[in-house]
Amino acid sequence: MTAPDPKQVLASLWRLAGQPAAALDAIDLAGSEPVLPSSFAVGTAAQTTIAASALAAAELWRLRTGRQQHVSVDMRAAAIETRSEHYLALDGTPVDDHRDKIAGLYRCGDGRWVRMHTNLPHHRAGTLKLLGCNYDRAAVQRVLDQWTAFDLEDAATEAGLVITATRSFEEWDAHPQGRAVAGLPLFSIERIGDAPPEPLPAGDRPLSGINVLDLTRVIAGPVCGRTLAAHGADVLLVTAKHLPSMESLVIDNGRGKLSGSLDLRDPAARQMLATLLLEADIFVQGYRPGAIAQYGFSPEQAARVRPGIVCVSLCAYGTDGPWAARRGFDSLVQNANGLNHAEAEAAGAGQPKPLPAQVLDHGTGFLMAFAAMTALKRRVTEGGSWNVRLSLAQTGHWFRQLGRVDGLSCPDLSRKDVQDRLYDSPSGFGRLTSVRSAAVMSETPLSWARPSVPLGSHAPVWPD
Repeated sequence: MTAPDPKQVLASLWRLAGQPAAALDAIDLAGSEPVLPSSFAVGTAAQTTIAASALAAAELWRLRTGRQQHVSVDMRAAAIETRSEHYLALDGTPVDDHRDKIAGLYRCGDGRWVRMHTNLPHHRAGTLKLLGCNYDRAAVQRVLDQWTAFDLEDAATEAGLVITATRSFEEWDAHPQGRAVAGLPLFSIERIGDAPPEPLPAGDRPLSGINVLDLTRVIAGPVCGRTLAAHGADVLLVTAKHLPSMESLVIDNGRGKLSGSLDLRDPAARQMLATLLLEADIFVQGYRPGAIAQYGFSPEQAARVRPGIVCVSLCAYGTDGPWAARRGFDSLVQNANGLNHAEAEAAGAGQPKPLPAQVLDHGTGFLMAFAAMTALKRRVTEGGSWNVRLSLAQTGHWFRQLGRVDGLSCPDLSRKDVQDRLYDSPSGFGRLTSVRSAAVMSETPLSWARPSVPLGSHAPVWPD
């Protein structure tokens, strides 16, 4: 097991985005693997994705000022940031975990394992309806004793639910979706329309004056918006009252954002979103494929409404392959693509072993911000409308290619262990203790000008 070189990993991300190699001279990456108990390079993935996003912000700052600022990211701090939801506290009391009591791993009647995601109420209700049992782990297990893992996975997908069977790397590589994901780049930045170059608005932060529409939930997409807000963007989160949420994630990822509510089933709300889009610079959406497009807001449609828009499109399993339209979450992707099976083998565990962080979620979120700022830079220098595409499965494929480390005996990081990375701030929920950014920038330190607030706290309008 040879730990990857973070500088080489970052350089490959930077090249993929078409960013100038000279900028890499301005970054320092401290620390080494392992930093979390895993046989995978969790720390490297965290450090390099955070570093890429910060360096992209530094490039925008260079466009504004002609000055190259210095950036540094410590690996331990980065790993802690990819577990930010675990360390939240309100008024000194840890925030309750968002996991549902029947979510998690089960062994089916054929001896294979499945992972169920029931953390959102409609997924829990649908799963209980599919299984025909009570809301109890023992009751669920009794039913699953009669199922095979792949049959349950297929039935759940047909019902619009989120359950995956545990696969090995070999099984995933042979699966049509595994092959499709392997053929995709980590992310793509595609020009989808013509528009004249737009200079960055005046301001004292890399993203000052940049308006971001954030139509995302859970972790990956919200981390993108939170990151853009930390560099000075005005980020407007748009959700709706009927959509379920996990409060701990709303609190953690709402830092720096305005929070408005629009029910896109209502034509008047769609018109309001179109009006917001006219003044937007970046449009981020992370709902299941086609969910936003059905209301008239696909990337191509958005580019016609607002030439020069940078769209960022997130999905679970990639844009190609038989699973392209499937719903998914980090825990389910790392179960389906072999990561949990491989981690269990390395640990000698008797059941699939999850990674010690939602690194696919967080890593994808930072990559989204990185690619969005790269596309924004292209809009400044060459014009055009742009679409950035990423998926949790593509990030998982990249993460696997980083290789393995001898890290399973590494101690975990408890709340007590990470006190140096926590800070207190006011919020709409009470006094919030949360994880500070791992990226350190010499001229424009990351900070959140707005506190986390309950969903729908603001009118859906841009600030003056």
